[in-house]
Amino acid sequence: MVKKAENILVGISIGDLNGIGSEVVLKTFEDSRMLELCTPVIFANVKMLSYLRKGFESTATLHGIDKLDQIIPGKINVFNLWKDSFNLEYGVANDIVGSYAIKSFIAATKALKEGIVDVLVTAPINKYNIQSEDFKFPGHTDYLNQELDGDALMLMVNDSLRVGLLTDHIPVNEVAKHLTEKLIVQKISTVKKSLVQDFKIGKPKIAVLGLNPHCGDNGVIGKEDDEIIRPTIKKLFDTGTFVFGPYAADSFFGNNMHEKFDAVIACYHDQGLIPFKTLSFGSGVNYTAGLNKIRTSPDHGTAFEIAGKNKADFNSFKEAVYLAIDIYKARIEYDQITEKPLKTKEKQF
Repeated sequence: MVKKAENILVGISIGDLNGIGSEVVLKTFEDSRMLELCTPVIFANVKMLSYLRKGFESTATLHGIDKLDQIIPGKINVFNLWKDSFNLEYGVANDIVGSYAIKSFIAATKALKEGIVDVLVTAPINKYNIQSEDFKFPGHTDYLNQELDGDALMLMVNDSLRVGLLTDHIPVNEVAKHLTEKLIVQKISTVKKSLVQDFKIGKPKIAVLGLNPHCGDNGVIGKEDDEIIRPTIKKLFDTGTFVFGPYAADSFFGNNMHEKFDAVIACYHDQGLIPFKTLSFGSGVNYTAGLNKIRTSPDHGTAFEIAGKNKADFNSFKEAVYLAIDIYKARIEYDQITEKPLKTKEKQF
């Protein structure tokens, strides 16, 4: 059965309540036109969000529900995930607040898995105060990779600029030993599939950045580019994937080379995210590609330094909602095209 793109339910995990998450969520849905595109379901507590709403001078009208079968289309639904009260102190990393951020995220993920919500948009968490005996993941992506089907890949998106990562939240001194042929093939294949399925690009062109300065300068500054990355790219290209590289990372974006490709894959976190965030000007989105369900988030963190000051820019979170909706619709279209391919008529004798 092919799904329909009607009344898209957007599950929202509230993130760290001592950060800017609640502010950007509430400000995003002040515009009533957003509720014509989707129905938000925030996993938190309506009394707490109503209190915070006043501080942000938000005009968003919240609708509290105690069961997920009470969701009302066209309303800002807040699922009362907890009834406890606890103190909030903007800008402070607090373990209790962190535990509620994860409680919200886990419940929203469960609803996504069960098809109660169609897509998931996550507000920022603090990676330090979320750690516990029950949750030992560096962040959202790793947990989603465990809970959902597929191979998760961080893909940063801003219009036609898409930057993926071969490795994400690992120390820089461990990057090289993670770069294997198997990993590179998996990540490039994931990006290719996402570009076709989620972004409707028929024959995507993908660039891969080199690990070492000047791609190793023929082994003088490192051998990984010549011994691992380049041969793997050639194998993929020879089997029909339009992937090119490795390219020297220091000049790639400065020369506007990224404009010639549908996606760029960086070897490690900062190699990809520094140029991406420089070019996206706060409107970028973090998309977890490669999974059977859709999750997006803004490209910023908790921003403790401005939390509670009514200064947060909600544009990135709004773009995350837009992208989740767009990808959901694109997947429906892709399923419709591929579910029942045209059959060749059998000859009649």
